[in-house]
Amino acid sequence: MKILCVSLGCDKNLVDTEMMLGQLRNEGYEFTDDESEADIMVVNTCCFINDAKEESINTILELAEWKKTGPCRALIVAGCLAQRYQEEIVKEIPEVDCCLGTASFDQIVPVIRKALAGEREMVFQSLDRLPRPKTKRIVTTGGYYAFLKIAEGCDKHCTYCIIPSLRGHYRSVPMEQLEEEARQLAARGVRELILVAQETTLYGVDLYGRKALAQLLKKLCQIPGIWWIRLQYCYPEEITEELIHTIKTQEKICHYLDIPIQHASDRVLKRMGRRTDKEQLKSMIRQLREAIPDIALRTTLISGFPGETEEDHRELLEFVDEMEFDRLGVFAYSQEEDTPAASMEDQVPDHIKEERRDEIMELQQEIAFDRSEAMAGRVLDVLIEGKVADENAYVGRTYMDAPGVDGLIFVNTHEELMSGDFVRVKVTKALEYDLIGEICDESAQ
Repeated sequence: MKILCVSLGCDKNLVDTEMMLGQLRNEGYEFTDDESEADIMVVNTCCFINDAKEESINTILELAEWKKTGPCRALIVAGCLAQRYQEEIVKEIPEVDCCLGTASFDQIVPVIRKALAGEREMVFQSLDRLPRPKTKRIVTTGGYYAFLKIAEGCDKHCTYCIIPSLRGHYRSVPMEQLEEEARQLAARGVRELILVAQETTLYGVDLYGRKALAQLLKKLCQIPGIWWIRLQYCYPEEITEELIHTIKTQEKICHYLDIPIQHASDRVLKRMGRRTDKEQLKSMIRQLREAIPDIALRTTLISGFPGETEEDHRELLEFVDEMEFDRLGVFAYSQEEDTPAASMEDQVPDHIKEERRDEIMELQQEIAFDRSEAMAGRVLDVLIEGKVADENAYVGRTYMDAPGVDGLIFVNTHEELMSGDFVRVKVTKALEYDLIGEICDESAQ
């Protein structure tokens, strides 16, 4: 039987999808991208913000239509939307056979069996459990990089965020399990590991009674075949001197850090339930850049949070201008039901949220271009991701760029390269967010 699987939302969700795919392959199922030939359809959903919720709902409805007209015998909805709205999904979309909660994706095989037998079921196990299927996951990112999810859940309870109620308390994956998974990935050709969690910096606190991310990184650096290790979702208040020293001294760790700060106005940060103020953020950024001068810093912001004034917005603009982040993304605030922020007074109109978001991104575009121009003449290691059609050029990423969210570098060469090769490239030109370069050492690694 053939299965169509759609993964929506974040890279943490993608890891869950890849684990489900591994279980299904182990049972002998085949996979297809064609809705018209799928016997079973699985969609792993997201509902972090309204746009993600709408995308998930629309995808379910589209697959439900295919089920009416095609060979599909079972439609399974998994992930965050299923966890949050399981009763509504089953009631409003009768084509859906089963729903799987966020802590139950390892039950995909028995659920499909029941669906094929005509049973409708909702499977929602305790959010305190940490599903870890024994089957090898199927890497869907191209084979040369993979996400390594080191923890599940979150204990921060920011006032705008629904994640703790959908994913549960913070639960670290034991270090030996992560080492084994990383070794398996390396043996299958993965060269870049990207560590993800709702918050990576608290890794180990629940298991070992202390922050153990630095220790984990050192162990992962010893795995043959891994060339790059990248850190994402590092909360600024949890970054330690030990972690900074580890990033600085371990050659395989990219000098790149994703630090979601959300805002810079102390008043707004307090309303968000964040644990830092503006001066603490400035101090951490200075500390990182002094210790690791070539570090690339990425952050995310929220515009139009309830009660945000024009003065707060201007303060955030000044902060962005002063800090000059290498990479930056902005979300217009999404009013999520069942969160404290949703019922706060002084909700900001949508058009103002969007105007403020656009103004921040226009400023960041100027900063990004200036920082890209300053890269001219530098020689960098580049991970090749593919060839540019009909040109003697390839597309790749530098240590400053995480896949899917950051920039690219276009590499001019007559040499034959493969996706996953590392090459030395001299930067010759800057675009708004991307770079252009030439190979200065033709030997691929």
